[in-house]
Amino acid sequence: MFKKTKKKIVILIMGILMVVWIGTLGMIYVSSYVEMSRKNAEMLGAYSEIYMLPPEIEMPPADMNNIIPVLPGPQGNKFGFDPFFTETPIYQLSIFYSVSIAFNGDVIDIKNNFSSVHSDDELVELARTVVGGKKDSGRRNNLSFARTQKDGYYLVAFMDNTVVNESALTLFRFTFVFGAAVLIPFFFLSSFLADKIVRPLEESYQKQKRFISDAGHELKTPISVVNANAELLEREIGNNQWLSNIKYENERMGGLIGQMLNLARTENTAPLLSRINFSFLLEREILTFEGVAFEEGFIINSSIEPEIYVDADENQLKQISTILIDNAIRHARKPRESMGEIKVSLGKESGFCMLRVINEGDEIPPTQLEKLFERFYRVDTVRNEADNHYGLGLSIAQAIVHSHKGKIKVKCYDGLVEFKVKLPLSQKIK
Repeated sequence: MFKKTKKKIVILIMGILMVVWIGTLGMIYVSSYVEMSRKNAEMLGAYSEIYMLPPEIEMPPADMNNIIPVLPGPQGNKFGFDPFFTETPIYQLSIFYSVSIAFNGDVIDIKNNFSSVHSDDELVELARTVVGGKKDSGRRNNLSFARTQKDGYYLVAFMDNTVVNESALTLFRFTFVFGAAVLIPFFFLSSFLADKIVRPLEESYQKQKRFISDAGHELKTPISVVNANAELLEREIGNNQWLSNIKYENERMGGLIGQMLNLARTENTAPLLSRINFSFLLEREILTFEGVAFEEGFIINSSIEPEIYVDADENQLKQISTILIDNAIRHARKPRESMGEIKVSLGKESGFCMLRVINEGDEIPPTQLEKLFERFYRVDTVRNEADNHYGLGLSIAQAIVHSHKGKIKVKCYDGLVEFKVKLPLSQKIK
């Protein structure tokens, strides 16, 4: 129980750190990307604004029937950049390419000072795609582009972002590796903190278990003395209402102490494991309950797969079966006409032994389902007080199942209440 709590605390702490780490990285890189895109757009705008065709180039005559359809792009001084921006180092060190395309589709000018990186044909193909597209700006591979409509032609300007992208990728890799490395010591720190948080609770729980065990042993003696004296007194004065009350309450107290000691013994002592034929054991337990069930108006309908072996303590395995079947009979909805039914099944599922006990019963709220295995918890207080049950049976069953490295669950559906026990199958050779 406490190991699971520690794991949950560690997972919670590490989850919060991961969210903070990823969120911080995301904000840094998103804001960097937005700023870089803005700066690229500003530089491409400046380049497009000051661009002029070489004087030796003659514009082809405009053929109005052969104009490339395009949404109008920025015209004139629409970029709003600082006039001195082109003198800054960031602008002068940037690599620009451009392709000018006349309205009739002829390429009239290509500026490519780094043809070894991007060929003229590659730039022309990209430029025609941009001119025929819907976006005035954007990115293609490692190139940022801006489309501008000039006097009689379209200018598609490109800026190379290869170095910037590689630098950003390198920064991302190093940041990721460094962040992952930092999370490792935080994992050990969170484990240490989880242990510090849970340790007082675990110590308190252990003290509680010791108290129950010690108190149970101490109370056994006075209960035995009271019972012996009540019997002697009954012999002297005969039947007496007050003596009967004393003996009845003493017996109830003795039963409660016995269950408390049983629970403490189960939680504090490792079970003595042996190879048990669970199928045979369960069939015998069902036989002992058939008479009790019949008197209450129920029949037990069993479906038991033969030769299912588990490594378990035989007495504790009997306890699990007894507690669940008895619980199903006591809490089943009383039949009005015909006999009611208690279903008990045992089979193999995915390498495990699966015991199911099902009865018809009233819907149990989810808040109460979670508490059924708590000590002294009783859904029906009045009925349990009348038949000497104290809300410890399911706690004992859960403790036994956990000591055998199994799981026990309860669920309600379609007017049924189902208890399901999952135990590892025996690994020993028959």
